[in-house]
Amino acid sequence: MKRRLPRIDRSRVRTVSARRRPSKLRLRQEARPPRAGASFADFLAGLPDVLAAHDLRAAIAAAVLAQRRRRLLLWGLGAHVIKVGLAPVVVDLLERGLASGVFANGALCVHDLELALLGKTSEDVAPALDAGTFGMAGETAERLNGAIRAGAEQGLGMGAAVGREIHEGRYPHRARSILACGWRLGIPVTVHSAIGTDIHHMHPGADGAALGATSFRDFETLASLVAALEGGVVFHLGSAVILPEVFLKALALARNLGHRVERFTAVDLDFARQYRPRLNVVERPTRRGGTGIALVGHHEILLPLLAAGLAEALAARPRRGRRP
Repeated sequence: MKRRLPRIDRSRVRTVSARRRPSKLRLRQEARPPRAGASFADFLAGLPDVLAAHDLRAAIAAAVLAQRRRRLLLWGLGAHVIKVGLAPVVVDLLERGLASGVFANGALCVHDLELALLGKTSEDVAPALDAGTFGMAGETAERLNGAIRAGAEQGLGMGAAVGREIHEGRYPHRARSILACGWRLGIPVTVHSAIGTDIHHMHPGADGAALGATSFRDFETLASLVAALEGGVVFHLGSAVILPEVFLKALALARNLGHRVERFTAVDLDFARQYRPRLNVVERPTRRGGTGIALVGHHEILLPLLAAGLAEALAARPRRGRRP
């Protein structure tokens, strides 16, 4: 026998006042339609003050405030940032004084060096793997492994060793190299390599001891940078595992040694939400008073937007009594 359900009596509904009810959007938060010929600052100001648009402006404001207060701006970069043509944007940030340090994975060395040497990079993996030629570029491996061995002998980190090689060697496109720019300007660029993850590790010139020594020196350098991150901003782009893990360990080491690293802003920019960047960059490190921001979108769009916002904000005179 079917059970008869009582009919809902909507005459008993209790209403609330829409005027007094909390609301997530107000008119002042709405977007302003763009005008032809307007400045980029006008474009940013015209974005709606909600969700990702709000977070983008918050990330820019945090970086501008940190730069004006001479706090650190750290940039964690996966190789994908290079592979989508953004090295010139990063170099410009370095040259503008908008980067206190860069930390990168090992693959960034490959693409940074190839672009500086050849003006091209990023092979088609699938057919090369089928043919047994994937990762077997001789010039790339020879130069990287040679630079890393020399760096190990002279007490350099991996980023400095490869940066020096590009800056001082015969590289016709060195001006767009992040590693060479860091070496030229004296800005730390650290490289955190996992053995076996990068193509030059397969070649006979690879030296495991040199790879380990130079990358370990760079971890110590990164830990020193993170120890001074209070009041600063760390940006992370394009590394699903290596850089979030390395950053978390550098932060743990800095705090264990008594450095106060609590109130800083951590910004993750990626085209998909990833487990480790979310936890190890945005959430866990900022639990003690920091701010975590996650922006989802393509690097080739998000990073130029962020960089343009920084350039516009720093060029403008800050209003008295207000954050930039």
